[in-house]
Order: sequence, then structure tokens, then C-alpha cells
Amino acid sequence: MSSHRPLLPRSTPAGVGISSRAIGALLDRLEAESIECHSLMVVRRGHVVAEGWWAPYSADRPHLLYSLTKSFTSTAVGLAIADGLLSLDDRVVDVLPEHVPDDVVDQGRRITVHHLLSMTSGRRTDSLAEAWQLEPDDLVKGFLRVPFTDPEGSRHLYEDATTYLLARMVERVTGRDLPGFLDERLFQPMGIDHAEWDRVASGAAFGFHGLHLTTEAVAAFGELLLRGGVWGDRQLVPREWVELATSRHIATTEPLPNWLPNPDFLSGYGYQFWTSRHGYFGNGAYGQLCVVAPAHDLVVVMTSALERTDVLPGAFWDCLLPGLDQAGSAQDDEELADRLRRLTLAPVTGSAAPHRSAKARLDGSPADSALPDGTTVTVDPVDGGWQVQLGSSLTVAVGHGDWRESSPLGRPVVANGAWQEDEFVADLFVITSPHRVRLVVDADAGTAQATWSTVPLTTSSLELHLRSPLMTRPDVA
Repeated sequence: MSSHRPLLPRSTPAGVGISSRAIGALLDRLEAESIECHSLMVVRRGHVVAEGWWAPYSADRPHLLYSLTKSFTSTAVGLAIADGLLSLDDRVVDVLPEHVPDDVVDQGRRITVHHLLSMTSGRRTDSLAEAWQLEPDDLVKGFLRVPFTDPEGSRHLYEDATTYLLARMVERVTGRDLPGFLDERLFQPMGIDHAEWDRVASGAAFGFHGLHLTTEAVAAFGELLLRGGVWGDRQLVPREWVELATSRHIATTEPLPNWLPNPDFLSGYGYQFWTSRHGYFGNGAYGQLCVVAPAHDLVVVMTSALERTDVLPGAFWDCLLPGLDQAGSAQDDEELADRLRRLTLAPVTGSAAPHRSAKARLDGSPADSALPDGTTVTVDPVDGGWQVQLGSSLTVAVGHGDWRESSPLGRPVVANGAWQEDEFVADLFVITSPHRVRLVVDADAGTAQATWSTVPLTTSSLELHLRSPLMTRPDVA
């Protein structure tokens, strides 16, 4: 875990013209909607005015951003264009010629950087799974082989593989891998030294997901955009690119598949940014958000395990905008700060039963199981908590009344548990992600289950999620 160094100055809400009660109303709204929040940061006029982490999440831990990663890849594209190495009109087939299938159709030959950035290649369903099935070793070639249904540039379709192609194009023209390029040009100059990336089996960064950053690092990125690419006295990203990337390039007239209607996702799409009713935002699965409202000099960042798709960022507008430029009091500010300091997710309730052990065989039949069927599970009391052995490779420390951390395979897991009559129950948080596993061991029956609260989009294997970096999918060489 890296040490936490402030990237942005702090202020009280009253000091920069935002009501603490409005922020409190947002916390109330999130609670009323039963959203499992992991962090929240509100930045007004360049100052952090509210910040909180729901224990066991904390300020110094990077958190998986899922598709919010796309907005960072877009920034890398903008830097390559500014360097004269790439242009919006460059075609995939010209930049990555060795990945072009022999039977590529004419439309595939016409796909440009602009089409990839705006997700307007001309399809009605996401090509990712089919592309990987067609070409397990070459996602670029697979993308070009998936049939097109509409003319390029005519409609928006949210398509993960487009960003994977952009990442590979940036790497080709810069001669750097995407993480190294962004480290040098963006993260290091900003003072961000804790970017982590998940990768495909070949070692390449996904590009469309997989970046882990702290909440403040994401907020600093939002503030960089709000300032037109300026950080301190340096123009890190060209202002022209920020304006272009965060402007609407295509209408978004239909909800994403299985999504509830949300007006902020129906306001248009830029270059790997969503345009909204009050600015623009980057968005990742399960509620990873960086929202920028330039007219209000406001940045809001959240990490969470949100499964609903109709709440955010609308709740930010409903609660925060009425509180802008409103008089606040020092007492209101202190009450909010105290509330933010005390945020926590609910621990497992029950007894310690300090002398009780259990051994069980795991039932892996549920679709959301985190472990294979037949995995041996043992629970042994240790120092007021437990040591839980899951198969031969995972040994996890579990606290009672506190959170205990262990890193059996590289990435940390933070856990809390208790005995509830004859069942041992524990929550195992994969703390650098939105996900946790609920372990239930029936001591009398000798059976156990380990199920995800929200199923990860990459793999359901807990073991893979505890390896660093997470590497999934077929090799994409």
C-alpha cells in the first residue's frame, strides 16, 4: 500500500461556497437508495471540501475503476495526437497492419481513431466477446472480423474493444506501453505514484478497464480536466484536446443493454467521456464515477458497488447544485466532517466463539460462486479472530469486531466475521475493487458457500482477483 500524499488543497465547504447540508443530503440520499459506497470526494473551486471512505476502504488504497479507465486512455490518445504521432483520421488498418485479417471488409478498413473514440464503428451490440471468440490471440483482428450492421459514424454503441484498439495504437506510435506512457506524461507530473493496471494474459493493459487509482487521484484528474489540462504551472494536456474529448460527438438515444433509463447517459457521448446535463463524466461499472461540472467549478468522485443504473450522477445534481453559493456555518461544516470520519460498512454481527473451529466442503454450484466446487474450507480461531483456509492456496485473516488484512497471493483482502448460531459468516473484501465475497460455513452440515456480492466482470475466480496484476481472458499478443 502506498503512502497517501495530498494532491489537492483542502477547504471547509463554507470557505468555497457550498453548503455542508447539501453534502449531508447527498449522503442521506445514497443511504436511502441502499448504495454500498466506498468513497466520496467533493471538490469545489479547486479545493477538497468533503471526503470520506466507508471502512474498511481508506484514502491510500487504489480502487478498480472499471470503464472509467477509458477516459484515461482517451487522454493518452490526445497526448499522442498533440505529439504529432497520431491523428483522428488515422485508420486502424494503417497503424496496426499486421493485425488486419485477410478478408477484412471495406468498412473495417475505414475505421479511424475518431470512430473508436466516439464508439461509432457501426454495430448494434458490443463486439468484445465475439471478437475474443473469433481471435483468442488477437483482439484487434477479432474486432475487425465482427460484422458491421450500420455505416461507421452513424450511431453510438458502447463497445469495449474500441478502447483496447486505441491503447494498442498509442503504444505503436509512441513506442511505450500505455501504463508507462501515462506515468511519464500524466501521473508523475501530477504527483500520482500509485497507478496499477490489470492486464490480459500477454501482459498488455486492457485500456478499456483495469486501472486502479486512489479516490484523490481520480479527483485530481477531474480537476485537471476542469482547468483545461493545466496542473500547477504546466499544460499537461492540451486545452484543445480536453474541450474536444469532453464535447458531444454523437447522440446516445437508447439505454445501454439491461440499464434503466438515465438522462445523463442519454445526453450524448464524447471521446471516451459521457456528456451530461451539467458537464461530463467518466463512468465505470458498479458506480465508479468522475463527474465534472465546469459551470459550477465542481468535481465529484465516487467509488462504490452500485448495481442500479438510474441513480448517478443525478443524485449529485439533485443534492449538491441547490447548495452551491449558499451560506453555511462552521457548526454545519464540523458536523459534516464528523459524519464523514465515521463512515463504515456494516460488519458481520454475531459472537466470537473463541474455541470453535469448523471444516467444510464448498458448494460451488451457485452462478456467483467465488471458489470451485469441492474446495476445502477450514476455520480456526486465532488472536480473537480467525484464520480461514480456502483450498491449498488461500489463507485469509478474519477479524471479529475489527477488520483484518492479509495478502495471500499479492493483492490484499480485508475481512470481518462472526458465528451466527451454527454458521460462521464472513465478508471478504477484495479491497482494491468494488467486490466482496460472503462466506457462510455450516459447521454441523460440513458445507460452505462463497458468493460474490457483485460478480466481477472479468472472472469469478477469487484466486485470480487476489493476484497482482489480475490477468484474465485469452492471450492477446
